[in-house]
Amino acid sequence: MNSLHIETVGHGPDLALLHGWGLHGGIWDGVRESLAERFRVHVVDLPGYGTSPACEPYTLEAIAQSVARALPERTHVIGWSLGGQVALQWARVAPQQIDKLILIGTTPCFRQREDWAHGLSDPVLAEFFSSLEQDYEGTLKRFLSLQARSGDEARATIAALREQLFARGRPSLATLRAGLAILSELDLREELGAIQQDTLVIHGSHDTLTPPSAGQWLAQALPQAQLEMVRGAAHAPFLSHPQATLDAMTRFLHG
Repeated sequence: MNSLHIETVGHGPDLALLHGWGLHGGIWDGVRESLAERFRVHVVDLPGYGTSPACEPYTLEAIAQSVARALPERTHVIGWSLGGQVALQWARVAPQQIDKLILIGTTPCFRQREDWAHGLSDPVLAEFFSSLEQDYEGTLKRFLSLQARSGDEARATIAALREQLFARGRPSLATLRAGLAILSELDLREELGAIQQDTLVIHGSHDTLTPPSAGQWLAQALPQAQLEMVRGAAHAPFLSHPQATLDAMTRFLHG
């Protein structure tokens, strides 16, 4: 029996929502009801977040397998940030289960590499690892601020992120550390050609955490993908620009 916490609302085709690092399914509250008017929406607390227990080992593949076991045999999937990487891995391990795929603020490679300029530098990531051990809460809040910086409605978006941060309890340090390691080490670029689902890549034009160039690259690398750039948005366009994001998602899912 799978013990992931999943809230289901609405009627229609199944649609799963996957959140990002450090948060939980409550981050979708602003768009969940609108989506539920047309879909049966499954809001997932990923392993180790909200009221879902962590999985062992805490790897991207194990997270994706846990989510796949807990959700319907056929579903659309929306993944944000780390949730988007979980969705990509899910599409690899259980491609028959996913209908259409929406990736928000998602990158195939979070960290800069010699052949990848569209990510965070090693010193920035090292600082996150170090400060996480010393100041758990402060590090999470700084990470949230980075997600909204430079975008329209930055102050309101940061406030919304912080309001949700501990609304379903506090993730363990071990979960946060393992999730940050996934972000730091992961490189999905060579796997993208195998993902055949129709995909919508939604990216904020002012995203400083996963830059727009990463979204553009992702949309070009996926065989069946299109790009929707939300002008003025940073890393969480469904919070800062909910109507534009909802419009793009519903057009794609009903297209």
